[in-house]
Amino acid sequence: SVQMAYNIHVNGVLHCRVRYSQLLGLHEQIKKEYGSNVVPAFPPKKIFTLTPAEVEQRREQLEKYMQAVRQDPLLGASEMFNSFLRKAQQETQQIPTEEVVLDICLSNGQKVTVNILTSDQTEDVLDAVATKLDLPDELVGYFSLFLVREGVDGSLTFVRKLQEFELPYVSITSLRSSEFHIVLRKSYWDMAYDSDVMDNRVGLNLLYAQTVSDIERGWILVNKDQHRQLKSLQEKGSKKEFIHLGQTLKYYGYIKFDPCITDFPEKGCQVIVSAGNNELNFHVKLPNEQMKEGSFKVTRMRCWRVTSSVIPIANGTTNPCSSAKCEVKLELAFEYLMSKDRLQWVTITSQQAIMMSICLQSMVDELMVKKSGGSIKKLLRKRHNGSIHRPDSQQAVKSPPLLDSPDPNREQIVKLSTKLSSVSLRGISASNSANDISGNDFHGNYAFEGIGDDDL
Repeated sequence: SVQMAYNIHVNGVLHCRVRYSQLLGLHEQIKKEYGSNVVPAFPPKKIFTLTPAEVEQRREQLEKYMQAVRQDPLLGASEMFNSFLRKAQQETQQIPTEEVVLDICLSNGQKVTVNILTSDQTEDVLDAVATKLDLPDELVGYFSLFLVREGVDGSLTFVRKLQEFELPYVSITSLRSSEFHIVLRKSYWDMAYDSDVMDNRVGLNLLYAQTVSDIERGWILVNKDQHRQLKSLQEKGSKKEFIHLGQTLKYYGYIKFDPCITDFPEKGCQVIVSAGNNELNFHVKLPNEQMKEGSFKVTRMRCWRVTSSVIPIANGTTNPCSSAKCEVKLELAFEYLMSKDRLQWVTITSQQAIMMSICLQSMVDELMVKKSGGSIKKLLRKRHNGSIHRPDSQQAVKSPPLLDSPDPNREQIVKLSTKLSSVSLRGISASNSANDISGNDFHGNYAFEGIGDDDL
């Protein structure tokens, strides 16, 4: 019989391919470790060949199963689940475990070459970079690795933050394009934490390089007078003062996204979105060419979601979504408290929707930690003797939302979109084009599609 396999796409990129039997193995493992009362229902084994209707039903059930596992704060964050995805990624790309060198870029274009294993996860690679740079252990958590695409013109597009369920070497190798790089960049939003980083020589240099580069790219806005001051501080080699001046500038510490489309204030507006300072900032060009700027605070977002839909690119082929004739369209939509009692959905159509969602989630996590009086140091991990400690943000999901409530008497049941990801399994004959990935998902955008053996 033809055994089905399922393609898991993360952010429109094929992450891995798994069979029913592998998912069943994961299920058995979870049951053994966490008890069967925790685990969602798994679609049963069948003795006979499945009919097309049953194939479709099983795909839906597996989709529900993977969503339920990912949404469980215990299971979704578990080493078991993440290592399953990492192993599947490595097997799918058929990259044997061996020693390799990997280049990690710094903001100033400098490259740090690390010796790693192909099977090293994101955190291991980050640790290797830190060791090579001599960045102390307690500061490693202030930085993250990002996957970026560099344009011919030197422009930089942030694809995503590398996640705990992937192997950076495998992720970058499988893209098979020299446009992609891995960049080290700070991963917190509140500039109050800059001082922790600046107390260390290496931390200071990294932060300085990032600030200089963001100013040169025009991400941080500078007027003539400020430009002169910055130049003179740079010539004097006063890095700390340079950063302190940088902190007073507009869009300091923001990530800027490529131009895209929004339906706010009306459909089809061009917009440049930046994330920082607990907000999404919009620079909108209205149809009448007029420019408008506005900000959406994360504390006024009730929830958000990323949706992906597959659009066939018309070229006369009969099978719309075979091979690369398809484009994945990504959208980020959030429900926003516009005024005291008016909620409205705002949609951004952008290939960087997942990166935007990751930014929103990490801003919320940081606010939650501050609100609960916790320390960012705890949020920023430490892995001891090989066991993974989940950051506090896992609890953050359960704490009350930050939403400024439209009605103080109304029970606070609104939950800020949590780290939940729904997984969509796409069959080859997918009729449901818009797969709703609801709850912004921290972990990348999962889409599953079923494929028969003959497609492998």
